[in-house]
Amino acid sequence: MQFPESILHRLKHGKVVAGFSVDDVAQAVPIARALLAGGIDAIELTLRTPSAMEALKAICGEVPEMLIGVGTILTPEAAVAVRLAGAHFGVAPGMNPRVVRAAQEAGLPFAPGICTPSELEAAIELGCRIVKFFPAEASGGLPFLRSMAAPYKHLGIRYFPLGGLNTQNMTGYLQEECVLTVGGSWIVTPELVARKDWGGISARAAEVRKIADSIP
Repeated sequence: MQFPESILHRLKHGKVVAGFSVDDVAQAVPIARALLAGGIDAIELTLRTPSAMEALKAICGEVPEMLIGVGTILTPEAAVAVRLAGAHFGVAPGMNPRVVRAAQEAGLPFAPGICTPSELEAAIELGCRIVKFFPAEASGGLPFLRSMAAPYKHLGIRYFPLGGLNTQNMTGYLQEECVLTVGGSWIVTPELVARKDWGGISARAAEVRKIADSIP
């Protein structure tokens, strides 16, 4: 399923998606609310812990103003489950045709992960027009993305870079026409969550929001 215009608009104008995992379901809503307080209204909650699905349901139920994406979707079953739980979109680290098809059948807007032209063409063949460029910096960063994206520019492919981004390099990515939004996995740190320092998370989010808003 393609991303609806309403979600594309929010991702484009929000510019940053905060990525994080949740070990304790009780942490989920406070993290989401802290991000909102700092000006970030889109997340990628990863399916890397036993608490992830319950955390997703909690955020969907208690923080409806958040645009909720789910990451690390590795199986068709997971794609269906997160859609039923209320996720607005999904992403994956890799390009698995079975997962893409399951997401499409479930009505879940989905961005598979790619870091080579061949993976990108496989995603395009399945109808994907939004893809996750992952791991962004380790794969060659912005120069590599520019080179890879060039032959496909006429198709209108939009990229969601994640992996190795930070407050120093996010601006360069967001200035690229082909980049829809960036993933901010550095905003919510395990140390802040362990201390329940929700104000600290809000402050980091506000710093990122200020940088993002300065980009035309």
